[in-house]
Formats: sequence, structure tokens, C-alpha cells
Amino acid sequence: MTNKIGSLYLIPTTLGDNNPLDVLPITVKNNIDKIDIFIVENEKAARRFIKRISPDKPQPSLKLFSLNKFTDENEIPSFLEPCLKGINVGLLSDAGCPGVADPGADVVKIAHTKHIKVIPLVGPSSILMAMMSSGMNGQSFAFNGYLPIDKAERKAEIKRLERLSFEYNQSQLFIETPYRNNKMLEDLHHTLENNTDICVACDITLPSEFIKTLTANAWKKNKVDLHKRPTIFIIHKS
Repeated sequence: MTNKIGSLYLIPTTLGDNNPLDVLPITVKNNIDKIDIFIVENEKAARRFIKRISPDKPQPSLKLFSLNKFTDENEIPSFLEPCLKGINVGLLSDAGCPGVADPGADVVKIAHTKHIKVIPLVGPSSILMAMMSSGMNGQSFAFNGYLPIDKAERKAEIKRLERLSFEYNQSQLFIETPYRNNKMLEDLHHTLENNTDICVACDITLPSEFIKTLTANAWKKNKVDLHKRPTIFIIHKS
């Protein structure tokens, strides 16, 4: 019986269906090679990713705990029981970095309360990569998740974020369900003031990557098809 406590590894994944080692450091593969217990959003997607980055790893040896909107929150602490027995556990997001716009944050919080060491590994975050490439204020920015679906509420929220951006010189980031992306961009350039900047960062790290910052007025004259493509929107009012 060991008194050693295992660690929780936060393992980033790709942002799309590209070769994992094109965007992930070898340390991610090395750690996946050594871990057999994972907390994942989607079991099928997780197995596919693990197979791609670690093809020699026996799939039957894997034990996966599902963490998504259907998970009973009372079950989550049990996912970390292997750590208390000295076994390392990996936390995998469906895309990007665990714990950032991701339900994995709940697991990480519990790990800290149990004095389990949390080890984040390097990988792509669409939020940070969009911010890096936007030309907007990287010193002060906020991620706002999804905006309201209701037309009037969405317009009010867009205007509120524009005011915040101007008052605090703070870039405002948000996302949309991919099949509503085109409508989102349309709502933005019709609702925001003409000189407010809008960055559209789509398919980040993929061959189809598209990142462009224009004023709301300029976007009215520029067409891009964002339908069903993962996209980050950023606005900034100077």
C-alpha cells in the first residue's frame, strides 16, 4: 500500500481533425502513453484522439469516466479516487484545453480540495490564439461564453459588451453554436457602431483557418461563410 498521491494531468487536444503532433508537443503524447485512466467529455471522441496520438496504446486497458451535462455532480469526486491510490489520471477536453470554457474545471477544483497535484500540459486554446491574432487588447479581455438566443436580449447584450469594451478598454470574446455563426456576424455588424472592431477567428490551427479583424462597417462589405465552423468572435470599441 502506497501513501503517494497520483497527479491530475490536464491534457489538451486538437481543435479539429488534424494530426495531433502538428499542434501538440511531444510531452502530451509521452504522458498519454503512461496514463490509463481518463476523465473525458465524450468517450468515442476521446478514444479516437488517444488512438491517433498513441497508436500502440491498448484500448482495452483504458478506463474512461464521462464528464458532461448528463453527469451527476455527486459522482465527480469518485473520478479522482485513483489519484488517492497513487495512480495518475488524465483530464481530456473535447477540443482545446481542459478547464477553459470546459466542464473539466469542476474536476480541477475538487482535485485541489483533495490536495491532488494538478499538472497542466501545453496545447492550443482557441480563446488565447484568437486573442493573440486579433490585434486587440491582450492586456485586458474577457470571455463571455454564449450570448442570448432571443433577438432583443442578444442585441442588448452586444451593446452592453460594446460599452464595457469602451469604458474599460477591454476586448470582449464570445462564441456561438456553429450553425448560427453567420447570423451572429450579421447581428454584430448591424448592432455595433460602425467603427467598433470585430475579429472573426475560425477553424484555428486547421488548414481552413480564417482570422480577420475589421470594423463593423467593413464587415458589411466582406462575406465569409462560417456555417458549422468553430469560431471565436471578439469585439473592441476604442
